[in-house]
Amino acid sequence: MAQLVIFRHGQSTWNLENKFTGWVDVPLTEKGKEEAKNAGLKIKGYHFDYAYASDLKRAQNTLTIALETAGHPPLVPTYSKALNERMYGDLQGLDKTETALKYGDEQVKIWRRSFDIPPPNGESLKDTAARVIPYFETEIIPKLKVGKNVVIAAHGNSLRALIMYLEKMTPAQILEFEIGTGKPRLYELDKDLNLISAKNL
Repeated sequence: MAQLVIFRHGQSTWNLENKFTGWVDVPLTEKGKEEAKNAGLKIKGYHFDYAYASDLKRAQNTLTIALETAGHPPLVPTYSKALNERMYGDLQGLDKTETALKYGDEQVKIWRRSFDIPPPNGESLKDTAARVIPYFETEIIPKLKVGKNVVIAAHGNSLRALIMYLEKMTPAQILEFEIGTGKPRLYELDKDLNLISAKNL
């Protein structure tokens, strides 16, 4: 049996400011660092052979803080753009409330919550899944198959793509699935990578 733990980064400065962040590399807030520590307390006692994060420092720092807080032996993490948040295109850096006033609530909801309609010059969740899943299949699945345990710190939408894949959710189901900041989710998988259990820690 292999264990996979995934969690979303702690609060970032642009989460706090209610801005579309996407691929902009903003830091964690003090609250975000505390959320990362809380994630670490929840994974205390778990052992990981491999650690992964996106190419963005809010995920990398969350991973580092969580593992240190858990007292985990040192790991050399692998960082990949494939695990980045979805790219929000022209919306990046814009205030979410002002964007809704400009384009209308319904249009912004479509950009944020539809599966396959991207914001202008950005990615949809379908586009995000098209880079997350192949990376997971080639890089991480071979490790899980031989019983290695893996931890991943990433983002709301890159993790939605992964959860949809692991839990065989429909686009409608995953779009309503909320992923809290700094809240680890544990998957236990058998040797054929069938899902034994999925739960929040």
